[in-house]
Amino acid sequence: MGSVTRIGVVAASSRFSKATAARLDAHVEARFPGGDVKVVFHPACFARHGHFAGDDGLRARAFLEMANDPRFDAVWFARGGYGSCRVAEAVRAGLKPEARAKRYLGYSDAGSLLATLYREGFAHVAHGPMVADVSRREGAGAIDRALDWLIKGTTSGLEPSLDGRPTVAFNLTILDQLVGTAIEPDLTGHVVMIEEVSEALYRIDRMMFHLTGQASIRRIAGFRLGRVSDITPNEPEFGLTPEEIVRYWCLRSGIPYLGAADIGHDADNKIVPFGPNGAS
Repeated sequence: MGSVTRIGVVAASSRFSKATAARLDAHVEARFPGGDVKVVFHPACFARHGHFAGDDGLRARAFLEMANDPRFDAVWFARGGYGSCRVAEAVRAGLKPEARAKRYLGYSDAGSLLATLYREGFAHVAHGPMVADVSRREGAGAIDRALDWLIKGTTSGLEPSLDGRPTVAFNLTILDQLVGTAIEPDLTGHVVMIEEVSEALYRIDRMMFHLTGQASIRRIAGFRLGRVSDITPNEPEFGLTPEEIVRYWCLRSGIPYLGAADIGHDADNKIVPFGPNGAS
């Protein structure tokens, strides 16, 4: 790395706004007035193709241009939404050795690409705040937490339960739908942290049924449950809390339930480096 840390931003999923990018730029300029940190938005971040930030080919090329460019030290996901699974295999096929030295940070839908990178043996992949979090109430703290990790692997923003065992963190829906695909990483012996947003409790129950029924998932060290927010109303009442649902399926499948995790779709979302605790 040179004296200037360069962080590339990519939008691998849903549309991203120039207004949000401007808020992030202002935050970075205020924190690093000397210009020793530069955040660069790939032009494709602002493309539009229906739901997506450009079509699949454009989003894959944009990611690879940032990942494979040795002038960048890190790649940061702009936002979640939906779409990264559509480009994951093209990204995997196009990764070059230069991509391995970088840090990669995101969560939610970005989990499909984080899983892909982790499966390919990338050492600096993490769940954590994205650029879009700058718009949240108290989002500045999330952005600073992310920047500190992207720039130098600072550990002060890490999820506090990390205990040395290999760990990953995913949105429940994303993890449930990548299991059994070509981008599923080997999570044997891993602590798996999960979180969810905007889902009905019966859907959470159904995903836990499917997930805990997979042979590969039954080899994990256990689940930790992050925050489950903005739950869609269930009629009639489902009758179980998110924790009770996860505990039920852990007990039924023999997978240990390890407690809570400080992750979620909010400004308090902590950073979880994939792999052994301390990997940064």
